[in-house]
Amino acid sequence: MLHPPDEQNRRLLENVHPPGWVNPEPKSRYHLVVIGAGTAGLVTAAAAAGLGARVALVERHLMGGDCLNVGCVPSKAIIRAARAWHEAREAHRLFGGPPAVERGDFGAAMERMRRIRADLSSIDSVHRFLDLGVDVFLGDGRFVGPAAVEIGGKRLEFRRAVIGTGGRPDAPEIPGLGAAGYLTNETIFSLTALPPRLLVIGAGPVGCELAQAFARFGSQVTVIDRGEHALPREDADAAGVVERAMERDGVVFRRRASIIRVERSGGERLIVLQGATGEEPVRGDEILLAAGRVPNVEGLDLEAAGIVYDRAGVQVNDRLRTSNRRVYAAGDICSGFHFTHAADALARIVVQNALFHGRARASRLIIPWTTYTSPEVAHVGMYEKDARTAGLQVDTLTISMHQVDRAVLDGETEGFLRVHLKKGTDRILGATLVAEHAGEMISEISVAMTAGLGLRRIGATIHPYPTQAEVFRKAADAWRRKKLTPSVKRVLQLFFRFVR
Repeated sequence: MLHPPDEQNRRLLENVHPPGWVNPEPKSRYHLVVIGAGTAGLVTAAAAAGLGARVALVERHLMGGDCLNVGCVPSKAIIRAARAWHEAREAHRLFGGPPAVERGDFGAAMERMRRIRADLSSIDSVHRFLDLGVDVFLGDGRFVGPAAVEIGGKRLEFRRAVIGTGGRPDAPEIPGLGAAGYLTNETIFSLTALPPRLLVIGAGPVGCELAQAFARFGSQVTVIDRGEHALPREDADAAGVVERAMERDGVVFRRRASIIRVERSGGERLIVLQGATGEEPVRGDEILLAAGRVPNVEGLDLEAAGIVYDRAGVQVNDRLRTSNRRVYAAGDICSGFHFTHAADALARIVVQNALFHGRARASRLIIPWTTYTSPEVAHVGMYEKDARTAGLQVDTLTISMHQVDRAVLDGETEGFLRVHLKKGTDRILGATLVAEHAGEMISEISVAMTAGLGLRRIGATIHPYPTQAEVFRKAADAWRRKKLTPSVKRVLQLFFRFVR
């Protein structure tokens, strides 16, 4: 996955899987053996070692896992570059800026990504964890009993273990797909030349983020998805805002699409769809597969440790303990929240519960997330359908970004804030924000929900003017206005009639 073999990737490799690395001799017994050095594993190992525990960390490939190497870090670097290109082109039309007439340098944008990734990799490096007192083992680790892991012929005995092996892109069984060849998030960041035509299978967060970025770089992008709308987890109108923005950037959506097969003819790839009158080919130069993820359970010999798992990953209880009382799990391997910050939060629960017989529960976490399209979609808590499924009646407030002065001034009025409240109260059950900087703003709602603060307290908080975060205060004002019922108005009118 580390292509091209340039200086930046050599620096990255030196940190996350040093060439010639020799595993240490195991200690007699570890307080904690962590399998997987992605976010969940790294946070667990660092926290446990910092508390004085004897810790072993096992990684079969690259320290830092998906987030550093093929996920958050590289994707957000190229999304930022693509946004800069887009803003340069739009500056003349929107703000009277100088017209951008030259084509950008895709290779330079990708080199910047690799440079930043290498710079950041020291945080997740083998050397840093050695300095923290962690024994780092690189290679394939597998369970050889309920309280032991083996790697490279060396046996690691443990008091507790944590599985944090994460997941990988799913590859649906589409005839011809493997033979035609395709990219995933694990390989697309190795590109050095921009594909003239990019076909994207899947309209989830990864598919939409990268489709929009590559369209802004100049690719002709077609997104093929079997759903009714993009971002199926989100409300249809929220997804619709993103879809329309992507279409303006040149992305073509093929919704409700049924793929018959994939073919390759020379350098061209064809995805053959079932059309209304027969087969309909869609042509491109590269295919990006973004059709979901599967857990990394293979090769761990979980059966040897009595650990139950299924297609969704390792099964855990609310305290993240597996069917083996000595073994816990954290991150994508056991959670439906496939986010770096969720893995971090779950790892902290594991440290409490595994090492100190803690009682922390995963179900008590308030976990926000963001899809980094333009505009972004951020969400926390329940959707309205979730609340109704739980038997809760809700009051819903929706505030358009058109009502927010700073959004108007910035030319970023697409989107809205939607807040779901427990009916008759200001208790926040969940919120969706569609805005250019939604990911930076949603934490205000997350903090309120975590602290048990209602919308009333948000409205009582002074927000700087003008900022886009004023949308939260406007939602609180809208809630207050709804409290001013006709009967309340009559009482107030009567009151003021007698006030001189």
